[in-house]
Amino acid sequence: MTEVTISLATRDWDHLTPLLLGDVTSDRVTLKITRLPALLPALRAPDGFDAVETSLARYVLLRAAGETRITGLPQFIMRGFRQRCVLVAADSPLTRLEQLQGARIGVTGWHDTGTIWTRAALAEAGVGIEAATWFAGRLTADQPVTDRLRGYGRPGRIEPCPDEAPMLDLLAEGRLDAICAPFLPPEAFGPQPALRPLLPDMVAAEQAWFARSGFVPGLHLISFRSEVLQGRPWIAAEVNRMLDQSRQVWLARRRRYAETSPWMLDELLRASRALPDSAYASGAAANLPMLAAFCRALHDQGILADPPDPTRLFDPALS
Repeated sequence: MTEVTISLATRDWDHLTPLLLGDVTSDRVTLKITRLPALLPALRAPDGFDAVETSLARYVLLRAAGETRITGLPQFIMRGFRQRCVLVAADSPLTRLEQLQGARIGVTGWHDTGTIWTRAALAEAGVGIEAATWFAGRLTADQPVTDRLRGYGRPGRIEPCPDEAPMLDLLAEGRLDAICAPFLPPEAFGPQPALRPLLPDMVAAEQAWFARSGFVPGLHLISFRSEVLQGRPWIAAEVNRMLDQSRQVWLARRRRYAETSPWMLDELLRASRALPDSAYASGAAANLPMLAAFCRALHDQGILADPPDPTRLFDPALS
């Protein structure tokens, strides 16, 4: 019998499969994972879970506001390059980020982590906040109408989508030139897609980003209710070890059993040659350049007046 059971709520990530199947275990912690279709909306009251998957932006903003009821673990359960998230209509002539200067760009949420990273990539290409007109809204008609600006709107520069119309409709009608979406919608797949990534070779662009920055952007991490770790920081260390081991086991199996999709083997080979194993390392020190860049982006994009200190985001005892 283990010493403690920890309930963890996350999205359904493939690299958790070894944990879910019981192939990665601990003598001290039983990890009970609940898979969710989306992140929990209220981080301060995570529905009774001991730990939850949390967006990096939400965590940093709460930390900057002095929130102490949560304790972050620098275990980035979701990472990803964001150049792929800039989408245009299938027949659009646009093929470079630089061409979006003066464009009308839609986003699914102004302060979402992925959108912040996408805007950082656009700013690097000369498309800063002042170089485009921005609209925030739902991607498709089946998604709810909500406040996606959270006070960051500016008339004439950053506004809600006209008439709360879905962004895919606005893109098809030519009322938006591009949209930034965290996940590709179904309309992007198939032999005749309605939209496509703006960059014809997004892999090359993302490899160039990595060569310049040295990191894969972190999107989501694990946060604990602070009371769970009170006097027991070893719990966080053990959960971190289990998550690291699960990813390692998952990757080894994917490399051996790559026939889950036709060209998975090609992707695995290319990724192994382009990215070092450390690109997905956990820990605050290993991720300091990435965290520093994210804190700068929060400031540069006007989300925080002062850039947070990236060295103070995590408890040293847990990082």
